Amino acid sequence: MTTALNRRHLLAAALVTGVAVPLGGAGRGWAAPVKAASGPPRLTLPPPTGPHPVGTVALHLVDRSRPDPVAGPGRYRELMASVWYPATRDARHYPRTPWMPAAPTRALLAASDFDADIAAAPLTAGHEGAPALRTPGQLPVIVFSHGNNGHRSETTIVVQELASHGYAVVTVDHTYDAYGEFPDGRLTVPADMPFAPWDSAHDVRFVLDRIEDLAAGRNPDAECRALPAGLGVALDLRRIGMFGWSKGATATALVMNTDRRVRAGLSFDGPMESAPPATDLDRPFMLLTAEYTRTPESSVAEFWSHLRGWRLNVHAEGAAHGSYCDLQWLIPQLATITGMPDEALAGWIGTLDPTRAVRIQQAYPLAFFDLHLRHQPQRLLSGPNPAFPEVRFIA
Repeated sequence: MTTALNRRHLLAAALVTGVAVPLGGAGRGWAAPVKAASGPPRLTLPPPTGPHPVGTVALHLVDRSRPDPVAGPGRYRELMASVWYPATRDARHYPRTPWMPAAPTRALLAASDFDADIAAAPLTAGHEGAPALRTPGQLPVIVFSHGNNGHRSETTIVVQELASHGYAVVTVDHTYDAYGEFPDGRLTVPADMPFAPWDSAHDVRFVLDRIEDLAAGRNPDAECRALPAGLGVALDLRRIGMFGWSKGATATALVMNTDRRVRAGLSFDGPMESAPPATDLDRPFMLLTAEYTRTPESSVAEFWSHLRGWRLNVHAEGAAHGSYCDLQWLIPQLATITGMPDEALAGWIGTLDPTRAVRIQQAYPLAFFDLHLRHQPQRLLSGPNPAFPEVRFIA
């Protein structure tokens, strides 16, 4: 079952990575969009906090086991994915990657009743094609699945944070439920057709197979474009985790139900609705809730009851559905450009201070995966922490 999104949530799912703003009496004292010499202002991103530069590479993947009737006879399901990873110090010599090409960015803005040329896409911390960092051990791998009518960049803050701390993170566009662009310039937008969490889960299992190809020294890219030096040998397939936002969170549970390669799962405010639903899980799973809480959402409560292994539910007071994706870092910046009133801004992003929301996004996923993929004890997950007074532990 897909997550219903209105126009406000459509932009939340799609346009990501801007700048945070303190609300109310604190005023709008945030970093502003970067003014360009010509053209629209460019949105900006917060830097990750980890010790490593970040590299990234896009992959065009074709699943020849699944014909694509929408694309036409003889065509197969195509996906765009990106791999984010810790890079060498030489990464600064490689160009920074925009969070999304210009064409889908404009399509997202227009679909949400914004001027398509109101802002330029921000640049990420990822350096395109930079060599992967050689470490004493291999990199744990984390896969991300996006929400309804979203795209693979909607949690870029989290993704580049994890990569900067030594994880390889693989993000995927679920074609016909995503905004994106293929290497030949074809624009992809959400189609008027059913697309369920199980469809996302099928995509992710195919992507997991392609990650195995990378680790084995094979190039899964459909065009066989060059891969970053050292990337494949750096991947540790014994330590794979997954997280998702909204519908992607539900897909995370479904992947874990059907594929034991995924050792730990994290939900960013997932409705946990699917047909058939997720069943018992014996591996670690964490809920980071906002609007989809166990009370009154019976689907979330039912899913919680089926968690047989390590489990945790934390909730940030004042968080909106988009508070755990880059919406919190983008909408205030668009509000600056458009002159959006504070009341309308709060309708988009809730009452949680966006700078606090970003810190939660950076800290809690990292702690979860450090605990369950690296087996490093995490005080942050043991109970309330004075550094995060807005985060409650739900028994």
